[in-house]
Amino acid sequence: MKLFFALITLVFSFGCQDDKTAQGEKAMVLNADKAEIVTNQNYKRAYFAGGCFWCTEAIYESVTGIKESISGYAGGHTKNPTYEQTNTGKTGHAEAIEVIYDPTEIDYATLVDVFLSSIDVTQKNGQGPDIGSQYRSIIFYQTPEEKQIAEFKLDRLDLLYAEPIAIEVKAFDKFWVAEDYHQDYKKRNPNNAYIKNVSNPRLEKVKKEHPELMKKKD
Repeated sequence: MKLFFALITLVFSFGCQDDKTAQGEKAMVLNADKAEIVTNQNYKRAYFAGGCFWCTEAIYESVTGIKESISGYAGGHTKNPTYEQTNTGKTGHAEAIEVIYDPTEIDYATLVDVFLSSIDVTQKNGQGPDIGSQYRSIIFYQTPEEKQIAEFKLDRLDLLYAEPIAIEVKAFDKFWVAEDYHQDYKKRNPNNAYIKNVSNPRLEKVKKEHPELMKKKD
């Protein structure tokens, strides 16, 4: 019994939670370089949800061709969702990311490959210790071509796994930018227990499977 409670405590201590309360405006504060990326008309955007957005944001920012990755919420039915509201599971949103990428350096199909490498494709309504509909896995498509690519990738996965693939393919509607303190969370909190024990291993998994896609260190 003591072991059981110890394991439960360990799992929740590593959950994608933050003991801070968001203050002030919800819109992300952009520096000059980031603002230029966000407004660049030559870049495209893609949207994914796969567990904690701290993890997925850091993963995509490590990939060549990705100019910015922004944490937020998507797939729900309420306006202006907050982190606290989304965590109840009642808004219908999932923790998601907006990936801003250069299509001359990386294509959408490769973005999907990175996503599939970063998650447990059979875990329903969660990733690792993060459990709930707000942590479900979704590929949001914006065009028929993106939908076709996503479905093709998932059909191939079906042949490899005995368990059902627990990934939604959903039409993109609206992306709500998360509170500023969630942005670049891994970069700003490298010693956080969750980052060390959950986020970093997910990133290392993608690096191992796609070393050719990783940005070169300066």
